Amino acid sequence: MDLLTNEAQEIIEQQEMITRLRSRIEQILKNYRPVMNGEIYLSGEDVCKLLHISKRTLQQYRDDNILPYIQIGGKIIYKESDILTVLEQNYIPHNKHSV
Repeated sequence: MDLLTNEAQEIIEQQEMITRLRSRIEQILKNYRPVMNGEIYLSGEDVCKLLHISKRTLQQYRDDNILPYIQIGGKIIYKESDILTVLEQNYIPHNKHSV
């Protein structure tokens, strides 16, 4: 029976695999959005990243009633489906017949 130490190749490989798994789990949790009644809710930061806009622009979209939102106390959240609906409503297809 062989004695396994921290320097053994098998142990080193196991430790590396655990490190990779931990990193992957942390990445998944960082991007995880809980679902409530089949709906995903996004924070303002999430929406800004998704649309590549600033917080100020997001505020303007709220002020101009462009994006629907939910405000509970000081917290504002957005339904992912509402964001997708607004994007679809404002979609301008490429005109193939333009010269």
